Formats: sequence, C-alpha cells, structure tokens
Amino acid sequence: MTEQKDPRVLFAAERTLLAWNRTSIALIAFGFLIERSGILIKVLSGAASNSISMQLTIVAGLFFILSGSFIAVYSSKQYANVLKTLTPSDFPTGYSGKWGMAVNLWVATLGIVLAIALLLAH
Repeated sequence: MTEQKDPRVLFAAERTLLAWNRTSIALIAFGFLIERSGILIKVLSGAASNSISMQLTIVAGLFFILSGSFIAVYSSKQYANVLKTLTPSDFPTGYSGKWGMAVNLWVATLGIVLAIALLLAH
C-alpha cells in the first residue's frame, strides 16, 4: 500500500487549534475588561460604590481569564492527540506542527500570570 502525502488533515487540525487560540485570547481580554470595569464603576459612582459589585466584577473577570487559559491548554492537548495519529507522510517536508501548540501554551501562561497579577492587585 502506498502512502499518499495529504497534509489537509494536519492543516485542518491546525486551523481548529488556532480558532481555539483566538477564542481563548478573546475570553482573556473579555475577562480583563470585566475585571477592570469594576474600577471604572467605582470611579464614576464616587465614594458610594458597592463593594459587592466590585467583588463580583473581580470574580467574573478572573473566571473568564482562567477559562480562556484552560481552553488554550486543553485545545493544545487535543491537538497533540491529533498529531500522534498522523503519519510522517502527513507532514510537509521541514514542517513542524508544534508551533501552534507553543503559541497556545504561551497564551495560557500569560493568562495565568495576568490572573495572578490582578488578584494580587486587590
């Protein structure tokens, strides 16, 4: 049986990984926006700010940031599982499919660092 070089499966998996990467970045950015909106509400409302609403924006923002980080890690794991099922002929010559995973894990790391920084800032 001859092996046919067909990188379409690899590239489809990589497109899916990068779509999850964009989703995780969007969740992290949205979480940062929610977390920082508590400060804006406090400034605009003056001294009569509600501490419960401040705490709620902090918790909700951190939840979104950590959710985005989790999605980045989990999608990298799923992509690694797909890579294990491919044969060497599915990869174009000189192509490494692991850079997308590296970017996703870097986004997850930065998201976790951001969550810790925001948590320590309060």
